[in-house]
Amino acid sequence: MEDGKIRVSVAMAAYNGKKYLKAQMDSILANLEQTDEIWVSDDGSVDGTRELLEEYARRDRRIHVIDGPKAGVIANVECALKHCRGDYIYLADQDDVWMENKVRRVQRAFAETGAHLIVHDCEVRNADCTQIQMPSFAAYRGGAAGFWRNLWKNTYIGCCMAFSAALLPYIFPIPKEIQMHDQWLGMVNDLTFRDTVFLRDRLLWYRRHEENVSDFSRNSLPKMVKNRVIFLKSILRRSR
Repeated sequence: MEDGKIRVSVAMAAYNGKKYLKAQMDSILANLEQTDEIWVSDDGSVDGTRELLEEYARRDRRIHVIDGPKAGVIANVECALKHCRGDYIYLADQDDVWMENKVRRVQRAFAETGAHLIVHDCEVRNADCTQIQMPSFAAYRGGAAGFWRNLWKNTYIGCCMAFSAALLPYIFPIPKEIQMHDQWLGMVNDLTFRDTVFLRDRLLWYRRHEENVSDFSRNSLPKMVKNRVIFLKSILRRSR
């Protein structure tokens, strides 16, 4: 590894997540090398999240805490991503727990496949991670690459996603009008490099609790159609 070269960047969007943040930060740090980095964009937390993050940053130079734009989840994720300098970028939610071999396994998959974007499976757990609610999220949701299939039913989940820095120029700016950023990242790669890989490995505890930004509920048919039309228009404008 070249001196000063950053292998992995972790991008996290934080907001009032102190309750679960310590377990996640510890699990991420256990996966990283000394030349890796974490960028956390805090969107104006008032529950002690910012203070906890700054305490971590004082102890570990790999951690960088920045002010979020206070314009919603998508803009906050984008803010963190724009600071990432690594060859590979991992998205991280503030409330999950990474398995100790997550980065090692995903990096091996990048090396073996040459893919620009990788999505792994995860285990869904309750709020305190003591109970398994779903042994495999992929078994529930499915998981496969392809633009049209993911436009119809999105199987990209950001907390289980890592991608090459080569994809970054194609994803910015992330449209503010779309439903979520993870579908955008996956489908931009479907159109650009067409090499997304889905791993069966469960490399994360996906913690479910009352404060989750995403949920498993299905939208009404009119809302589903509206969201897909908005998404399709956004990506067609970008491809011109």
